[in-house]
Amino acid sequence: MFTRSKIAMLLLALLTACAQATPTDATLSSAGYTSADVGCLAEALYFEARGTSYEGERAVGEVILNRAADSRFPSSICGVIDQRYNGTCQFSYRCDAIPNDQFSEPAELVKMRAIAYELLTNRQEDITHGALYFHAASMAPGWFATLSKRGQFGGNIFYR
Repeated sequence: MFTRSKIAMLLLALLTACAQATPTDATLSSAGYTSADVGCLAEALYFEARGTSYEGERAVGEVILNRAADSRFPSSICGVIDQRYNGTCQFSYRCDAIPNDQFSEPAELVKMRAIAYELLTNRQEDITHGALYFHAASMAPGWFATLSKRGQFGGNIFYR
């Protein structure tokens, strides 16, 4: 029969086991990121790059990472994604008319989480060459035309 102290010790042991960092968390932490960063980046990739090529998905992620490293933007992944300029969201899905965007394609979300994790823990050469902006290739460039074009990946054009 369990006494209160044995139950308390068992609960404490379970909580401690659950709170221990996983290898994934340790890898993220050593790279300077958290699981929240993976979640924010995966969400942005899902809504901004889903359905494009791997290079297109990666390039959108590179822009977000480049912005987080640039002093003109928030210094965190989630901060970059949440940023507004003159009341307008920097990432269109954050300000579109669709309330509470849904992840209707779970397999794509898993894929975007994997790409986000890869970008945060094993960043290779930046294929966008420092791009800070992008727009759909189907759109007129507008003010983007004043920037240095860095390439086109997955249906988007990238600029610095």
